[in-house]
Amino acid sequence: MSMATIHSTKNHHAQKIADELTHFLADTYLLYLKTQNFHWNVTGPNFHSLHEMFEEQYNELAEAVDLIAERIRALKAAAPASFSHFLKLSSLKEENGVPPTKDMLKQLTKDHETIVQIANNILTKSQKAQDEATTDLLIERIRAHEKTAWMLRSCIE
Repeated sequence: MSMATIHSTKNHHAQKIADELTHFLADTYLLYLKTQNFHWNVTGPNFHSLHEMFEEQYNELAEAVDLIAERIRALKAAAPASFSHFLKLSSLKEENGVPPTKDMLKQLTKDHETIVQIANNILTKSQKAQDEATTDLLIERIRAHEKTAWMLRSCIE
């Protein structure tokens, strides 16, 4: 295999992974917004602890959004950066209302579990492409989302 062919194959894999990461970024950003919405609007006897937990979670997601966007840029692709673009790319559902607290917890749990599945799918592709930087990022994101889903589930049970 010639060097030109190897370079072309690497560029193709990088573009495919960057495309997958743009969807992952949109999902992460939508989850960030939903978590912040719930932080602002949570009520009930567990208000204080949930308000603080949601704040910790949306701050962590804000950092993740930046890391994912920077990885997309490192792969020489453009990172989406508008609400309308994120909504088109995201597999998560937007929440425009203020559901009851238990439904907030259920929605966030489901969304984190969905993102874990999506991240695992991209992880397999990044490993095949020997893209260690993306693989490392995804392993960390999976770890964070699994922990958050566990914490949210624990508030429901």
